[in-house]
Amino acid sequence: MEEKMNDCKDKNRNHQATASGGAVYGFGLIGAAIYFISQATTFWLGVLGFLKAIVWPAVLVYEALKSLGA
Repeated sequence: MEEKMNDCKDKNRNHQATASGGAVYGFGLIGAAIYFISQATTFWLGVLGFLKAIVWPAVLVYEALKSLGA
């Protein structure tokens, strides 16, 4: 019984750690969307800016790993 309680505590601790990562990604997404859309001169460039805002974290990680030689 005590072992099951420890497993539950460990699982809860892992969920709390990932929640902060989601918040950081969310704020980054909102900030990037505002930036890219504000730079757009047409509606379709605004749509493209929103798509860029969704994808930019993957590009950032890719470029960081590439520069580190990984």
